[in-house]
Amino acid sequence: MWRTQWNVQKPNKVLRQRTPLCFGEAVYHLVIACCLSVSLTGRPNILLIVSDDLRPAMGSYGFSGVMTPNLDQLASESVVFRNAFAQQAVCAPSRTSFLTSRRPDATRLYDFNSYWRVHAGNYTTLPQYFKEQGYHTMSVGKVFHPGIASNHSDDFPYSWSVPPYHPASLAYEKRKVCRGKDGKLHANLLCAVNVSEMPLKTLPDMESTAEAIRLLQSMREAQEPFFLAVGYHKPHIPFRIPQEFLKLYPLENMTLAPDPEVPKGLPPVAYNPWTDIRKREDVQALNVSFPYGPIPPDFQLRIRQHYFAAVSYVDSLVGMLLSTLDDLGLARNTVVLFTSDHGWSLGEHGEWAKYSNFDVATRVPLLIHVPWVMSRAGRTVGRSFPFWDVFHLPLFPSGWAVRSVVELVDLFPTLAELAGLKVPPPCPHASFAVQLCTEGSSLVPSLRAPEHRIDTEAIAYSQYPRPSDEPRDDSDLPSLPDIRIMGYSVRSWDYRYTLWVTFDPTHFQANLSDIHAGELYLLWEDPGQDHNVYDSSEHSVPYRKLSSVLPWRDVLKQYLLCFRKGLKPEGML
Repeated sequence: MWRTQWNVQKPNKVLRQRTPLCFGEAVYHLVIACCLSVSLTGRPNILLIVSDDLRPAMGSYGFSGVMTPNLDQLASESVVFRNAFAQQAVCAPSRTSFLTSRRPDATRLYDFNSYWRVHAGNYTTLPQYFKEQGYHTMSVGKVFHPGIASNHSDDFPYSWSVPPYHPASLAYEKRKVCRGKDGKLHANLLCAVNVSEMPLKTLPDMESTAEAIRLLQSMREAQEPFFLAVGYHKPHIPFRIPQEFLKLYPLENMTLAPDPEVPKGLPPVAYNPWTDIRKREDVQALNVSFPYGPIPPDFQLRIRQHYFAAVSYVDSLVGMLLSTLDDLGLARNTVVLFTSDHGWSLGEHGEWAKYSNFDVATRVPLLIHVPWVMSRAGRTVGRSFPFWDVFHLPLFPSGWAVRSVVELVDLFPTLAELAGLKVPPPCPHASFAVQLCTEGSSLVPSLRAPEHRIDTEAIAYSQYPRPSDEPRDDSDLPSLPDIRIMGYSVRSWDYRYTLWVTFDPTHFQANLSDIHAGELYLLWEDPGQDHNVYDSSEHSVPYRKLSSVLPWRDVLKQYLLCFRKGLKPEGML
Protein backbone atom coordinates (compact mmCIF):
# COMPACT_ATOMS: atom_id res chain seq x y z
CA MET A 1 0.00 0.00 0.00
CA TRP A 2 1.17 3.51 -0.74
CA ARG A 3 0.83 4.57 2.89
CA THR A 4 3.94 2.54 3.70
CA GLN A 5 5.89 5.21 1.82
CA TRP A 6 5.21 7.58 4.68
CA ASN A 7 7.33 8.16 7.72
CA VAL A 8 4.12 8.99 9.55
CA GLN A 9 2.30 6.55 11.79
CA LYS A 10 -1.28 5.95 10.69
CA PRO A 11 -3.63 7.07 13.47
CA ASN A 12 -5.85 4.54 15.13
CA LYS A 13 -9.57 4.68 14.49
CA VAL A 14 -11.31 6.17 17.51
CA LEU A 15 -15.07 6.46 17.69
CA ARG A 16 -16.29 9.79 18.98
CA GLN A 17 -18.94 10.14 21.63
CA ARG A 18 -21.64 12.53 20.55
CA THR A 19 -24.51 14.18 22.27
CA PRO A 20 -27.81 13.80 20.41
CA LEU A 21 -28.22 16.14 17.43
CA CYS A 22 -31.39 17.57 18.98
CA PHE A 23 -29.34 18.89 21.91
CA GLY A 24 -30.19 22.42 23.03
CA GLU A 25 -30.69 24.21 19.73
CA ALA A 26 -31.38 27.50 21.51
CA VAL A 27 -28.20 27.05 23.55
CA TYR A 28 -26.26 26.47 20.32
CA HIS A 29 -27.46 29.73 18.81
CA LEU A 30 -26.68 31.63 22.01
CA VAL A 31 -23.16 30.24 22.01
CA ILE A 32 -22.71 31.11 18.34
CA ALA A 33 -23.91 34.67 18.85
CA CYS A 34 -21.66 35.30 21.82
CA CYS A 35 -18.50 33.40 21.08
CA LEU A 36 -17.87 33.20 17.33
CA SER A 37 -14.72 35.28 17.33
CA VAL A 38 -13.48 34.48 20.85
CA SER A 39 -11.25 31.43 21.20
CA LEU A 40 -11.13 29.45 24.44
CA THR A 41 -7.35 29.86 24.72
CA GLY A 42 -6.47 33.19 23.14
CA ARG A 43 -5.89 33.82 19.47
CA PRO A 44 -6.73 30.74 17.43
CA ASN A 45 -4.51 29.01 14.92
CA ILE A 46 -5.69 28.87 11.32
CA LEU A 47 -5.42 25.79 9.07
CA LEU A 48 -6.43 26.65 5.52
CA ILE A 49 -6.70 23.64 3.20
CA VAL A 50 -7.18 24.27 -0.51
CA SER A 51 -7.77 21.51 -3.03
CA ASP A 52 -7.24 22.07 -6.75
CA ASP A 53 -10.13 21.67 -9.23
CA LEU A 54 -12.41 20.08 -6.62
CA ARG A 55 -16.13 20.41 -7.23
CA PRO A 56 -18.32 19.53 -4.21
CA ALA A 57 -18.14 15.80 -5.04
CA MET A 58 -18.26 14.71 -1.41
CA GLY A 59 -20.62 12.64 0.66
CA SER A 60 -21.45 15.66 2.81
CA TYR A 61 -22.71 17.44 -0.32
CA GLY A 62 -25.01 14.60 -1.31
CA PHE A 63 -22.63 12.64 -3.55
CA SER A 64 -23.21 9.34 -1.81
CA GLY A 65 -21.16 7.38 -4.35
CA VAL A 66 -17.97 9.35 -3.67
CA MET A 67 -15.85 8.03 -0.80
CA THR A 68 -14.79 10.98 1.37
CA PRO A 69 -15.06 9.87 5.01
CA ASN A 70 -12.47 12.28 6.39
CA LEU A 71 -13.95 15.32 4.68
CA ASP A 72 -17.42 14.16 5.72
CA GLN A 73 -16.16 13.92 9.30
CA LEU A 74 -14.82 17.47 9.05
CA ALA A 75 -18.16 18.57 7.60
CA SER A 76 -20.00 17.00 10.53
CA GLU A 77 -17.99 19.28 12.83
CA SER A 78 -18.26 22.36 10.62
CA VAL A 79 -20.59 24.82 9.03
CA VAL A 80 -21.12 23.56 5.49
CA PHE A 81 -21.67 26.24 2.86
CA ARG A 82 -23.63 24.49 0.13
CA ASN A 83 -23.61 27.30 -2.41
CA ALA A 84 -20.10 28.76 -2.44
CA PHE A 85 -18.70 30.09 -5.71
CA ALA A 86 -15.31 31.07 -7.13
CA GLN A 87 -14.84 34.36 -8.94
CA GLN A 88 -13.13 32.84 -11.99
CA ALA A 89 -12.90 29.16 -12.84
CA VAL A 90 -9.17 28.89 -13.40
CA CYS A 91 -6.35 28.50 -10.90
CA ALA A 92 -4.26 31.69 -10.80
CA PRO A 93 -7.09 34.25 -11.09
CA SER A 94 -9.19 32.45 -8.50
CA ARG A 95 -6.38 32.03 -5.96
CA THR A 96 -5.16 35.59 -6.35
CA SER A 97 -8.75 36.72 -5.98
CA PHE A 98 -9.61 34.96 -2.72
CA LEU A 99 -6.17 35.48 -1.17
CA THR A 100 -6.47 39.25 -1.73
CA SER A 101 -10.28 39.37 -1.36
CA ARG A 102 -10.47 41.23 -4.67
CA ARG A 103 -12.28 40.20 -7.81
CA PRO A 104 -10.37 39.58 -11.05
CA ASP A 105 -11.28 43.02 -12.38
CA ALA A 106 -9.42 44.45 -9.36
CA THR A 107 -6.41 42.10 -9.52
CA ARG A 108 -6.40 42.43 -13.33
CA LEU A 109 -5.37 38.81 -13.52
CA TYR A 110 -7.41 36.74 -15.96
CA ASP A 111 -4.58 34.47 -17.09
CA PHE A 112 -1.30 33.31 -15.45
CA ASN A 113 0.95 36.08 -16.68
CA SER A 114 1.07 38.95 -14.20
CA TYR A 115 1.76 39.70 -10.52
CA TRP A 116 -0.93 41.81 -8.88
CA ARG A 117 1.49 43.95 -6.84
CA VAL A 118 3.05 45.17 -10.10
CA HIS A 119 0.13 44.93 -12.49
CA ALA A 120 -2.77 46.19 -10.33
CA GLY A 121 -2.01 47.33 -6.77
CA ASN A 122 0.06 46.48 -3.70
CA TYR A 123 -2.78 44.55 -2.11
CA THR A 124 -2.40 42.96 1.30
CA THR A 125 -3.06 39.23 1.20
CA LEU A 126 -4.85 37.02 3.70
CA PRO A 127 -1.68 35.38 5.08
CA GLN A 128 0.18 38.70 4.98
CA TYR A 129 -2.50 40.28 7.16
CA PHE A 130 -2.17 37.50 9.72
CA LYS A 131 1.62 37.74 9.59
CA GLU A 132 1.41 41.47 10.30
CA GLN A 133 -0.78 40.67 13.34
CA GLY A 134 1.86 38.39 14.88
CA TYR A 135 1.02 35.03 13.30
CA HIS A 136 3.68 32.62 12.05
CA THR A 137 2.53 32.04 8.47
CA MET A 138 3.50 28.94 6.47
CA SER A 139 2.67 27.64 3.00
CA VAL A 140 2.83 24.05 1.79
CA GLY A 141 2.07 22.89 -1.75
CA LYS A 142 -0.11 24.87 -4.13
CA VAL A 143 -1.58 27.86 -2.30
CA PHE A 144 -0.76 30.80 -4.52
CA HIS A 145 -0.49 29.81 -8.16
CA PRO A 146 3.23 29.35 -8.87
CA GLY A 147 5.17 31.36 -11.44
CA ILE A 148 4.67 34.95 -12.57
CA ALA A 149 1.24 35.16 -10.87
CA SER A 150 2.94 35.10 -7.44
CA ASN A 151 6.31 36.64 -8.43
CA HIS A 152 7.98 33.21 -8.72
CA SER A 153 8.05 33.16 -4.92
CA ASP A 154 4.52 32.40 -3.74
CA ASP A 155 4.54 36.05 -2.60
CA PHE A 156 7.38 35.45 -0.14
CA PRO A 157 8.39 37.28 2.01
CA TYR A 158 5.26 39.46 2.02
CA SER A 159 2.82 36.66 2.85
CA TRP A 160 4.94 34.05 4.60
CA SER A 161 7.22 33.94 7.64
CA VAL A 162 9.33 31.17 6.07
CA PRO A 163 9.91 30.19 2.43
CA PRO A 164 6.99 28.21 1.00
CA TYR A 165 7.41 24.47 0.52
CA HIS A 166 6.93 22.75 -2.83
CA PRO A 167 7.21 18.97 -3.21
CA ALA A 168 10.18 17.77 -5.26
CA SER A 169 8.14 15.12 -7.08
CA LEU A 170 5.99 17.83 -8.68
CA ALA A 171 8.73 18.17 -11.31
CA TYR A 172 7.55 14.86 -12.79
CA GLU A 173 3.85 15.71 -12.92
CA LYS A 174 3.70 16.36 -16.67
CA ARG A 175 6.43 13.98 -17.75
CA LYS A 176 6.06 10.54 -19.27
CA VAL A 177 5.54 8.52 -16.10
CA CYS A 178 2.19 6.86 -16.88
CA ARG A 179 2.54 3.25 -17.99
CA GLY A 180 0.19 2.46 -20.85
CA LYS A 181 -1.25 -0.79 -22.11
CA ASP A 182 1.70 -1.02 -24.49
CA GLY A 183 4.07 -1.17 -21.51
CA LYS A 184 5.63 2.19 -22.42
CA LEU A 185 5.59 5.41 -20.44
CA HIS A 186 3.30 8.22 -21.57
CA ALA A 187 2.13 11.71 -20.56
CA ASN A 188 -1.50 10.68 -20.12
CA LEU A 189 -4.60 12.22 -18.60
CA LEU A 190 -5.44 8.94 -16.84
CA CYS A 191 -2.39 8.04 -14.80
CA ALA A 192 -3.09 5.71 -11.88
CA VAL A 193 0.34 4.48 -10.83
CA ASN A 194 2.29 2.17 -8.58
CA VAL A 195 3.85 4.74 -6.27
CA SER A 196 6.93 2.59 -5.70
CA GLU A 197 7.70 2.88 -9.42
CA MET A 198 7.50 6.67 -9.46
CA PRO A 199 10.54 8.96 -9.52
CA LEU A 200 11.44 9.64 -5.87
CA LYS A 201 8.95 6.84 -4.97
CA THR A 202 6.33 9.32 -3.85
CA LEU A 203 3.76 11.80 -5.18
CA PRO A 204 3.45 15.57 -4.63
CA ASP A 205 0.46 15.57 -2.30
CA MET A 206 2.03 12.84 -0.17
CA GLU A 207 5.12 14.98 0.24
CA SER A 208 3.03 18.05 1.06
CA THR A 209 1.09 16.19 3.73
CA ALA A 210 4.29 14.94 5.36
CA GLU A 211 5.72 18.49 5.38
CA ALA A 212 2.49 19.97 6.77
CA ILE A 213 2.54 17.36 9.54
CA ARG A 214 6.17 18.24 10.30
CA LEU A 215 5.27 21.92 10.55
CA LEU A 216 2.35 21.18 12.88
CA GLN A 217 4.69 19.21 15.11
CA SER A 218 7.14 22.11 15.14
CA MET A 219 4.40 24.52 16.21
CA ARG A 220 3.06 22.40 19.06
CA GLU A 221 4.91 24.31 21.77
CA ALA A 222 5.20 27.62 19.93
CA GLN A 223 4.21 30.79 21.74
CA GLU A 224 2.86 32.53 18.66
CA PRO A 225 -0.26 31.37 16.82
CA PHE A 226 0.19 29.91 13.36
CA PHE A 227 -1.48 30.31 9.99
CA LEU A 228 -0.76 27.18 7.95
CA ALA A 229 -2.01 26.96 4.37
CA VAL A 230 -1.86 23.55 2.70
CA GLY A 231 -2.57 23.32 -1.01
CA TYR A 232 -3.30 19.92 -2.56
CA HIS A 233 -2.63 19.50 -6.29
CA LYS A 234 -5.32 16.90 -6.85
CA PRO A 235 -7.80 16.28 -8.31
CA HIS A 236 -6.14 18.57 -10.90
CA ILE A 237 -5.06 16.76 -14.05
CA PRO A 238 -3.18 14.61 -14.84
CA PHE A 239 -4.82 12.05 -12.59
CA ARG A 240 -1.48 10.74 -11.31
CA ILE A 241 -2.70 8.99 -8.19
CA PRO A 242 -2.05 5.72 -6.35
CA GLN A 243 -3.65 3.00 -8.45
CA GLU A 244 -5.43 1.30 -5.56
CA PHE A 245 -7.91 4.16 -5.31
CA LEU A 246 -9.46 3.05 -8.59
CA LYS A 247 -10.75 -0.02 -6.74
CA LEU A 248 -13.24 2.23 -4.98
CA TYR A 249 -14.91 2.99 -8.31
CA PRO A 250 -15.40 -0.12 -10.47
CA LEU A 251 -15.83 0.94 -14.07
CA GLU A 252 -19.07 -1.03 -14.35
CA ASN A 253 -20.54 1.23 -11.64
CA MET A 254 -19.63 4.48 -13.38
CA THR A 255 -22.30 6.54 -15.14
CA LEU A 256 -22.13 9.37 -17.65
CA ALA A 257 -23.02 12.93 -16.73
CA PRO A 258 -26.81 13.42 -16.64
CA ASP A 259 -26.53 16.03 -19.43
CA PRO A 260 -23.58 14.97 -21.63
CA GLU A 261 -24.73 16.82 -24.75
CA VAL A 262 -23.88 20.40 -25.69
CA PRO A 263 -27.12 22.36 -24.99
CA LYS A 264 -28.81 23.60 -28.13
CA GLY A 265 -29.24 27.09 -26.73
CA LEU A 266 -25.65 27.48 -25.52
CA PRO A 267 -23.90 30.43 -27.21
CA PRO A 268 -20.61 29.31 -28.83
CA VAL A 269 -18.72 31.95 -26.82
CA ALA A 270 -19.81 30.27 -23.60
CA TYR A 271 -18.44 26.86 -24.57
CA ASN A 272 -15.23 25.54 -23.04
CA PRO A 273 -13.42 23.35 -25.63
CA TRP A 274 -11.28 21.64 -22.93
CA THR A 275 -8.01 22.26 -24.76
CA ASP A 276 -5.81 21.21 -21.84
CA ILE A 277 -6.99 17.61 -21.68
CA ARG A 278 -6.71 17.33 -25.47
CA LYS A 279 -2.94 17.73 -25.06
CA ARG A 280 -2.62 14.45 -23.14
CA GLU A 281 -1.39 11.48 -25.13
CA ASP A 282 -4.29 9.17 -24.30
CA VAL A 283 -6.82 11.82 -25.32
CA GLN A 284 -4.90 12.64 -28.50
CA ALA A 285 -5.14 8.97 -29.45
CA LEU A 286 -8.94 9.28 -29.48
CA ASN A 287 -8.76 11.72 -32.42
CA VAL A 288 -11.64 13.76 -31.01
CA SER A 289 -12.89 16.55 -33.27
CA PHE A 290 -12.52 20.19 -32.23
CA PRO A 291 -14.25 21.95 -30.56
CA TYR A 292 -17.27 19.89 -29.52
CA GLY A 293 -16.06 16.31 -29.68
CA PRO A 294 -17.57 14.30 -28.12
CA ILE A 295 -15.23 12.03 -26.20
CA PRO A 296 -16.25 8.36 -26.63
CA PRO A 297 -18.58 7.25 -23.80
CA ASP A 298 -16.25 4.52 -22.52
CA PHE A 299 -13.44 7.04 -22.08
CA GLN A 300 -15.83 9.49 -20.41
CA LEU A 301 -16.54 6.83 -17.80
CA ARG A 302 -12.84 6.36 -17.18
CA ILE A 303 -12.30 10.10 -16.72
CA ARG A 304 -15.07 10.21 -14.14
CA GLN A 305 -13.65 7.12 -12.43
CA HIS A 306 -10.18 8.67 -12.17
CA TYR A 307 -11.52 12.03 -10.97
CA PHE A 308 -13.50 10.45 -8.12
CA ALA A 309 -10.52 8.25 -7.23
CA ALA A 310 -8.38 11.40 -7.04
CA VAL A 311 -10.94 12.98 -4.71
CA SER A 312 -10.75 9.96 -2.39
CA TYR A 313 -6.95 10.15 -2.50
CA VAL A 314 -7.08 13.78 -1.34
CA ASP A 315 -9.59 12.82 1.34
CA SER A 316 -7.20 10.27 2.82
CA LEU A 317 -4.39 12.85 2.96
CA VAL A 318 -6.62 15.46 4.58
CA GLY A 319 -7.60 12.79 7.09
CA MET A 320 -3.95 12.22 8.02
CA LEU A 321 -3.38 15.95 8.39
CA LEU A 322 -6.43 16.53 10.58
CA SER A 323 -5.70 13.47 12.69
CA THR A 324 -2.23 14.85 13.43
CA LEU A 325 -3.75 18.20 14.36
CA ASP A 326 -5.91 16.26 16.81
CA ASP A 327 -3.08 14.09 18.16
CA LEU A 328 -0.94 17.13 18.89
CA GLY A 329 -3.70 18.76 20.92
CA LEU A 330 -3.96 21.62 18.43
CA ALA A 331 -7.45 20.90 17.13
CA ARG A 332 -9.17 22.48 20.12
CA ASN A 333 -7.78 25.92 19.22
CA THR A 334 -7.48 25.80 15.42
CA VAL A 335 -10.00 27.12 12.94
CA VAL A 336 -10.03 24.76 9.95
CA LEU A 337 -11.24 26.00 6.59
CA PHE A 338 -11.42 23.60 3.64
CA THR A 339 -12.23 24.72 0.12
CA SER A 340 -11.17 24.57 -3.54
CA ASP A 341 -10.12 27.18 -6.09
CA HIS A 342 -13.00 26.20 -8.46
CA GLY A 343 -14.89 23.20 -9.76
CA TRP A 344 -14.40 20.89 -12.74
CA SER A 345 -16.86 19.73 -15.36
CA LEU A 346 -17.20 15.97 -15.74
CA GLY A 347 -19.00 15.86 -19.07
CA GLU A 348 -21.90 18.15 -18.22
CA HIS A 349 -22.90 20.24 -21.26
CA GLY A 350 -20.38 18.24 -23.30
CA GLU A 351 -17.56 20.00 -21.43
CA TRP A 352 -14.54 18.87 -19.41
CA ALA A 353 -12.26 20.78 -17.03
CA LYS A 354 -13.13 24.26 -15.74
CA TYR A 355 -12.96 27.44 -17.89
CA SER A 356 -16.64 28.42 -17.84
CA ASN A 357 -19.29 30.20 -15.77
CA PHE A 358 -21.47 27.15 -15.15
CA ASP A 359 -22.03 25.92 -11.59
CA VAL A 360 -19.99 22.77 -12.24
CA ALA A 361 -16.97 25.02 -12.89
CA THR A 362 -17.54 27.77 -10.31
CA ARG A 363 -19.14 26.00 -7.33
CA VAL A 364 -16.77 24.80 -4.62
CA PRO A 365 -16.95 23.01 -1.28
CA LEU A 366 -16.57 25.27 1.74
CA LEU A 367 -16.30 23.88 5.26
CA ILE A 368 -15.52 26.09 8.28
CA HIS A 369 -14.74 24.40 11.58
CA VAL A 370 -14.73 26.68 14.66
CA PRO A 371 -13.72 24.36 17.52
CA TRP A 372 -14.73 26.40 20.55
CA VAL A 373 -18.20 26.89 19.13
CA MET A 374 -18.69 23.22 18.31
CA SER A 375 -17.48 22.08 21.75
CA ARG A 376 -19.65 24.53 23.70
CA ALA A 377 -22.65 23.61 21.60
CA GLY A 378 -22.21 19.95 22.55
CA ARG A 379 -21.20 18.72 19.11
CA THR A 380 -18.01 16.84 20.02
CA VAL A 381 -16.68 15.01 23.05
CA GLY A 382 -13.21 13.50 22.85
CA ARG A 383 -11.26 13.44 19.60
CA SER A 384 -12.45 15.59 16.74
CA PHE A 385 -10.70 14.06 13.76
CA PRO A 386 -9.70 10.39 14.03
CA PHE A 387 -8.39 9.08 10.72
CA TRP A 388 -10.75 7.02 8.55
CA ASP A 389 -9.62 4.66 5.82
CA VAL A 390 -11.54 5.42 2.62
CA PHE A 391 -11.99 1.69 2.10
CA HIS A 392 -14.09 1.42 5.28
CA LEU A 393 -16.79 4.05 5.30
CA PRO A 394 -18.42 5.30 8.51
CA LEU A 395 -21.55 7.43 8.50
CA PHE A 396 -21.50 10.95 9.91
CA PRO A 397 -24.34 13.29 10.76
CA SER A 398 -24.75 16.41 8.68
CA GLY A 399 -22.92 19.58 9.61
CA TRP A 400 -24.65 22.89 10.13
CA ALA A 401 -25.70 23.94 6.64
CA VAL A 402 -25.75 27.38 5.06
CA ARG A 403 -27.65 27.33 1.78
CA SER A 404 -27.31 31.02 1.03
CA VAL A 405 -25.05 31.95 -1.88
CA VAL A 406 -21.53 32.99 -0.79
CA GLU A 407 -18.21 33.69 -2.53
CA LEU A 408 -14.55 32.88 -2.09
CA VAL A 409 -13.74 36.59 -1.68
CA ASP A 410 -15.61 36.23 1.64
CA LEU A 411 -12.87 34.05 3.15
CA PHE A 412 -10.44 36.84 4.07
CA PRO A 413 -12.87 38.91 6.19
CA THR A 414 -14.37 35.74 7.68
CA LEU A 415 -11.07 34.35 8.98
CA ALA A 416 -10.03 37.80 10.21
CA GLU A 417 -13.20 38.12 12.28
CA LEU A 418 -12.96 34.56 13.64
CA ALA A 419 -9.41 35.30 14.78
CA GLY A 420 -10.53 38.46 16.55
CA LEU A 421 -8.67 40.69 14.10
CA LYS A 422 -10.08 43.87 12.65
CA VAL A 423 -12.08 43.03 9.56
CA PRO A 424 -10.73 44.83 6.46
CA PRO A 425 -13.04 47.64 5.33
CA PRO A 426 -15.07 47.35 2.13
CA CYS A 427 -13.14 48.36 -0.96
CA PRO A 428 -14.16 51.66 -2.53
CA HIS A 429 -14.71 51.96 -6.25
CA ALA A 430 -11.34 52.03 -8.04
CA SER A 431 -9.42 50.63 -5.07
CA PHE A 432 -6.09 50.09 -6.84
CA ALA A 433 -4.27 52.43 -4.43
CA VAL A 434 -5.87 50.88 -1.33
CA GLN A 435 -3.65 48.20 0.20
CA LEU A 436 -6.11 46.65 2.66
CA CYS A 437 -9.79 46.24 1.86
CA THR A 438 -12.22 43.52 0.89
CA GLU A 439 -14.68 43.01 -1.92
CA GLY A 440 -16.28 40.22 0.10
CA SER A 441 -18.28 40.03 3.30
CA SER A 442 -17.58 38.20 6.53
CA LEU A 443 -19.55 34.96 6.77
CA VAL A 444 -19.56 35.06 10.57
CA PRO A 445 -23.16 36.34 10.68
CA SER A 446 -24.17 33.30 8.61
CA LEU A 447 -22.73 31.02 11.28
CA ARG A 448 -25.26 32.23 13.84
CA ALA A 449 -28.15 30.23 12.39
CA PRO A 450 -26.74 28.10 9.58
CA GLU A 451 -29.41 25.44 9.43
CA HIS A 452 -32.39 27.77 9.12
CA ARG A 453 -31.64 31.10 7.54
CA ILE A 454 -31.56 31.30 3.74
CA ASP A 455 -30.77 34.69 2.27
CA THR A 456 -32.64 34.51 -1.02
CA GLU A 457 -31.25 37.91 -2.02
CA ALA A 458 -27.59 36.85 -1.79
CA ILE A 459 -25.66 36.74 -5.07
CA ALA A 460 -22.26 35.58 -6.29
CA TYR A 461 -20.29 37.05 -9.17
CA SER A 462 -18.09 35.07 -11.54
CA GLN A 463 -16.50 35.95 -14.84
CA TYR A 464 -14.59 34.35 -17.69
CA PRO A 465 -12.64 35.83 -20.63
CA ARG A 466 -12.76 34.69 -24.25
CA PRO A 467 -10.67 35.65 -27.29
CA SER A 468 -13.52 35.33 -29.81
CA ASP A 469 -17.19 34.51 -30.30
CA GLU A 470 -16.39 31.04 -31.62
CA PRO A 471 -14.32 28.42 -29.78
CA ARG A 472 -10.65 28.30 -30.72
CA ASP A 473 -7.47 26.74 -29.33
CA ASP A 474 -6.94 29.45 -26.70
CA SER A 475 -10.58 29.90 -25.66
CA ASP A 476 -9.97 28.16 -22.36
CA LEU A 477 -7.12 30.38 -21.25
CA PRO A 478 -6.54 33.41 -23.48
CA SER A 479 -3.59 35.67 -22.73
CA LEU A 480 -4.56 39.16 -21.62
CA PRO A 481 -3.75 40.88 -24.96
CA ASP A 482 -5.99 38.38 -26.78
CA ILE A 483 -9.09 38.86 -24.61
CA ARG A 484 -11.90 40.44 -26.59
CA ILE A 485 -14.98 39.31 -24.67
CA MET A 486 -15.76 38.95 -20.95
CA GLY A 487 -18.56 36.81 -19.63
CA TYR A 488 -19.93 38.40 -16.45
CA SER A 489 -22.17 36.05 -14.50
CA VAL A 490 -24.57 36.56 -11.59
CA ARG A 491 -25.61 33.53 -9.53
CA SER A 492 -28.54 33.90 -7.15
CA TRP A 493 -30.56 31.38 -5.20
CA ASP A 494 -32.85 30.74 -8.17
CA TYR A 495 -31.13 31.80 -11.41
CA ARG A 496 -27.81 32.22 -13.20
CA TYR A 497 -27.54 35.16 -15.59
CA THR A 498 -24.50 35.74 -17.83
CA LEU A 499 -23.74 38.46 -20.35
CA TRP A 500 -20.86 38.11 -22.80
CA VAL A 501 -19.75 41.65 -23.61
CA THR A 502 -16.94 43.42 -25.45
CA PHE A 503 -13.79 43.81 -23.34
CA ASP A 504 -10.79 46.09 -23.95
CA PRO A 505 -7.70 44.38 -22.44
CA THR A 506 -5.52 47.48 -22.79
CA HIS A 507 -7.71 49.68 -20.60
CA PHE A 508 -9.48 46.85 -18.72
CA GLN A 509 -12.84 48.20 -19.80
CA ALA A 510 -16.01 46.24 -20.44
CA ASN A 511 -18.74 47.64 -22.66
CA LEU A 512 -21.97 46.32 -21.15
CA SER A 513 -23.94 47.82 -24.03
CA ASP A 514 -22.12 45.72 -26.63
CA ILE A 515 -23.59 42.30 -25.89
CA HIS A 516 -22.27 39.32 -27.83
CA ALA A 517 -24.50 36.72 -26.18
CA GLY A 518 -26.54 36.07 -23.06
CA GLU A 519 -27.48 33.14 -20.85
CA LEU A 520 -30.31 32.83 -18.35
CA TYR A 521 -31.03 29.63 -16.44
CA LEU A 522 -34.00 29.32 -14.10
CA LEU A 523 -32.71 27.01 -11.43
CA TRP A 524 -36.04 26.04 -9.90
CA GLU A 525 -36.84 24.09 -13.08
CA ASP A 526 -33.38 23.75 -14.63
CA PRO A 527 -30.81 23.04 -11.89
CA GLY A 528 -28.35 21.60 -14.40
CA GLN A 529 -28.37 24.84 -16.43
CA ASP A 530 -29.19 23.09 -19.69
CA HIS A 531 -31.96 25.31 -21.07
CA ASN A 532 -30.93 28.87 -21.87
CA VAL A 533 -34.03 31.11 -21.87
CA TYR A 534 -32.22 34.41 -22.42
CA ASP A 535 -33.77 34.86 -25.85
CA SER A 536 -37.20 33.54 -24.90
CA SER A 537 -40.12 35.72 -25.87
CA GLU A 538 -42.09 37.64 -23.24
CA HIS A 539 -44.93 35.20 -23.77
CA SER A 540 -42.93 32.12 -22.82
CA VAL A 541 -43.61 30.31 -19.56
CA PRO A 542 -40.03 30.74 -18.20
CA TYR A 543 -40.11 34.47 -18.90
CA ARG A 544 -43.46 34.92 -17.17
CA LYS A 545 -42.19 33.02 -14.13
CA LEU A 546 -39.09 35.17 -13.87
CA SER A 547 -41.00 38.40 -14.52
CA SER A 548 -43.19 37.59 -11.55
CA VAL A 549 -40.05 37.73 -9.42
CA LEU A 550 -38.29 40.78 -10.87
CA PRO A 551 -38.06 42.91 -14.02
CA TRP A 552 -35.08 40.82 -14.95
CA ARG A 553 -33.33 42.57 -17.84
CA ASP A 554 -33.17 45.99 -16.14
CA VAL A 555 -32.37 44.73 -12.66
CA LEU A 556 -29.76 42.22 -13.75
CA LYS A 557 -28.07 44.84 -15.88
CA GLN A 558 -27.72 46.90 -12.69
CA TYR A 559 -26.17 43.90 -10.98
CA LEU A 560 -23.53 43.74 -13.68
CA LEU A 561 -22.83 47.46 -13.42
CA CYS A 562 -22.20 46.97 -9.69
CA PHE A 563 -20.07 43.94 -10.54
CA ARG A 564 -17.79 46.09 -12.67
CA LYS A 565 -17.43 48.57 -9.79
CA GLY A 566 -16.53 45.85 -7.29
CA LEU A 567 -19.73 46.49 -5.33
CA LYS A 568 -22.74 44.44 -4.33
CA PRO A 569 -26.17 45.99 -4.84
CA GLU A 570 -28.47 46.14 -1.86
CA GLY A 571 -32.22 45.70 -1.75
CA MET A 572 -32.72 45.22 -5.48
CA LEU A 573 -34.69 41.99 -5.39
